[in-house]
Amino acid sequence: MNRVSTVIKQKVNMLLDKYEDPREALDYSYVKQLEMLNKLRRSLAEVMTARKRLEMQKSKLWENIHLLDEQARRSLDANREDLAKLALERKNANLLQVQSLDKQITDMQQEEQKLEETTKRLALKVDEFKSKKEVIKAQYSAAEAQVKIKESVTGISEEMTDVGMAMDRAEDKTEKMKAKSQALDDMMNSGVLTDYTSNKDEIEKELEKITVQSSVEEELAKLKSERERKKKQQVEQEAQQ
Repeated sequence: MNRVSTVIKQKVNMLLDKYEDPREALDYSYVKQLEMLNKLRRSLAEVMTARKRLEMQKSKLWENIHLLDEQARRSLDANREDLAKLALERKNANLLQVQSLDKQITDMQQEEQKLEETTKRLALKVDEFKSKKEVIKAQYSAAEAQVKIKESVTGISEEMTDVGMAMDRAEDKTEKMKAKSQALDDMMNSGVLTDYTSNKDEIEKELEKITVQSSVEEELAKLKSERERKKKQQVEQEAQQ
């Protein structure tokens, strides 16, 4: 049974060798490398787009923080300490979101840099493969023409070229495997995208709540002190007049 299987494989390989065109195989390999390069570029574009969205969210949060800070001051001037406290609570909650966005943006910048470097290296490898591919194709075409001429002159049968063709095919496939190995190395070096979604447990939520309340009380005390200082200065100015 093993001998039958071996014979069948030999016949199939001989048939493939006869009809396989190394030039087409090289072109196909080049197309697959281009597809891989384009896929990597699309991944880079997606990471850059996601980072831009996070930066826009951060900018909007800072605008809201400045607005809430002003609302807290106005509320305290209007003797509405309850509104001032609410504004400060929202302000500090936004500050926590800004801190979270800062970490995500930093992580994305690092991933973006990795993808950018990998894309450049892979693009260089693809260009090198393209140049070498055209050289090998030209050499193969020239060799093929010479073989046909010599066969027609010497009458050597087509079967006698099987050994040379097999060696050409082995060399071509070796070059393709090298190119594939190099491309895979570059892809592996790029790493994977970081998962930026996370769920906070109850303890973390309570700690954040305590942090917000502490910040609110501290800022509220500062605002009160600032208001009292202004009133005192106004009384002193009136007394001097």
